Amino acid sequence: MRQTTITKPADIKRQWYVVDAEGKTLGRLATEVAKVLRGKHKPTYQPHADTGDHVIVINAEKVHLSGKKMDQKEYFRHTGYMGGQKHIPIKTMLTKKPTDVFSLAVKGMLPKTVIGRKMFRRLHVYAGTEHQNHAQKPQVLEFCSKGIKY
Repeated sequence: MRQTTITKPADIKRQWYVVDAEGKTLGRLATEVAKVLRGKHKPTYQPHADTGDHVIVINAEKVHLSGKKMDQKEYFRHTGYMGGQKHIPIKTMLTKKPTDVFSLAVKGMLPKTVIGRKMFRRLHVYAGTEHQNHAQKPQVLEFCSKGIKY
């Protein structure tokens, strides 16, 4: 009879990966990054445990949007006051805060729980090509049509 193995927090080995977002489609890249943050690419994945890795995303300002999203997509927030609805077009977000566009896309794909917030903290997004995490020796992570390519 086979026993189900439970991954203990001490057994989790977290890797660091770097992803170049230049020319990649926003949603498709965000789903693959969310999978790595959750740990679904590992054989030790368990939905109730946080087994994910760190992901560094560079060139977030050069991400591609398909269709008419560049003209039609808006981000909505509310200030809490009467009539305080704010609609921000994605064009404005990409010029002012390019890292927030990618971060919000990934955040929407993670669980809305305490574990999901811990996973989101392991996402590091940079607008340009330089990042500050060279000491962690991140591995380059490429995505192809069949999934992750190490």
